[in-house]
Amino acid sequence: MDMRPLKHFLTLADTLHFGRASEACHVSPSTLSRSIRQLEESLGVRLFERDNRHVLLTRQGQSFHAYARDALEQWEQMRQSLMSEALTLTGEISIYCSVTASYSFLYDLLSEFRTRYPGIELKLHTGDPAQSMPRVLGGEEDMAITSRPRQLPEALAFKSLTRSPLVFIAPRDGAPWVPPDPRSPSSDQWRDVPMVLSEAGLSREVSDTWFKALGVTPRIYAQVAGHEAIVSMVGLGFGVGVVPRLVLEASPLVERVRILPVKPELPHYDVGLCVLNRRLKSPLISALWDEVEERG
Repeated sequence: MDMRPLKHFLTLADTLHFGRASEACHVSPSTLSRSIRQLEESLGVRLFERDNRHVLLTRQGQSFHAYARDALEQWEQMRQSLMSEALTLTGEISIYCSVTASYSFLYDLLSEFRTRYPGIELKLHTGDPAQSMPRVLGGEEDMAITSRPRQLPEALAFKSLTRSPLVFIAPRDGAPWVPPDPRSPSSDQWRDVPMVLSEAGLSREVSDTWFKALGVTPRIYAQVAGHEAIVSMVGLGFGVGVVPRLVLEASPLVERVRILPVKPELPHYDVGLCVLNRRLKSPLISALWDEVEERG
């Protein structure tokens, strides 16, 4: 069975751009356009409204989107199940994580797996850790290395890999606005401290809760995507930040900042691997999932 038209449709539906979609599918824009047109002719409806500037899903296209994703997943599950019976697994797994996680966990996570399943191709995408779970929930990635949220979505399975405390960091050379006695926090000490915080995610939620308990609205100097950027900005002297200790220890700028012994301490970051529960039916996905040993 040729499932490429469904893959072409899903890629175009996700990007809404013929150029980016054709590049992702490794076909020419004319080939992609022909594939979509043949699919529309087979269905007897228009799946996209398109002109020289915009590409939009029609109502029928939105309905077909759910079918196409389910059909591809079921096809992949059947294909992998049949190959598993033949003791061979081939295919592709996409993993999303932060830059720090890519060199902190991936070697231990994947080295034996690659030896055991040489036919499986692993696709790594890095970016803002706050986007990890949304990308898995939206079907853009098969798995993600991310922090466990306060409330794990029911659709997700999670295996813990390690724990790391969240810490306040300040410029090593000091600054007049650094709290003089962080062990005894007060609203007066923290009210005018410029903060460099994550735009979203668990570390931002925890930081907001900490300041709320102190009765202070933090003075936000910058909101950034990714903890690595927070270490950089704090090292340059722009403010105080909040990052997981494992990010700090892996940073090339670790010598430019210092940890503030803030009380009360922030909670630990539980970092692990997440996947959609329904995707564990795939022999391909379950092979990697079963390879991971959960931290006790």
